[in-house]
Amino acid sequence: MHSPVSACPRAPVREAECVSTLHALIVGLFCLYILWFDDAVNANPIWGEPYLVKLNVAITCGYLLYDLLLLVRYWKAMGDSLFVCHHLAALYAYGYVLSRGVLPYFANFRLLSELSTPFVNLRWFLDASGHPRSSRLVLGNGLAMMLVFFAVRIAVIPTYYARVLAWYGTPEYQRLGPAVQLAWIGPSLALELLNLVWMYRITRGFYRAACRARKTA
Repeated sequence: MHSPVSACPRAPVREAECVSTLHALIVGLFCLYILWFDDAVNANPIWGEPYLVKLNVAITCGYLLYDLLLLVRYWKAMGDSLFVCHHLAALYAYGYVLSRGVLPYFANFRLLSELSTPFVNLRWFLDASGHPRSSRLVLGNGLAMMLVFFAVRIAVIPTYYARVLAWYGTPEYQRLGPAVQLAWIGPSLALELLNLVWMYRITRGFYRAACRARKTA
């Protein structure tokens, strides 16, 4: 997910949004395939065969590093400390997935959140192309963004942690060791907090845009 900032230089932001959207579509659809069809990962979410998940996580880590470099390069225009925190927390946790092949189900489940990214990026493209924020197209995308963001980042929280609790304390969990356990739970809680902040911002933004559109109708 990338933060659209209208004041940014158009070329680097346009590049960032295009790369972000492509990454989100590839990773998000790959996540759905693994969730629906990878029996080994679903049967043992901690130690299941991680090959496909590691491939997906490697793509994501490459994108996160690219995005961090872009944020640093254009910090005055694009810098956002929340996104830096998000990327660093994700890289920290995914590093264990890549190096030790652990927690494939949970890593894949977290990546489902990328399915909301295309709607976030489309908001920037609509804004850059001059569409009024009160237009039906912008409001329609805003509503879709809010609903999809809620579905893949907020509504899934109980399901995710119910699965965490189901495996907590098992021999498979104990085999992870304290370092991996911390890398699993700590970043998960941090990402939850960031998603709640972003959900609030998105909902507030859509509400304000809808109110403005109603006044000018």
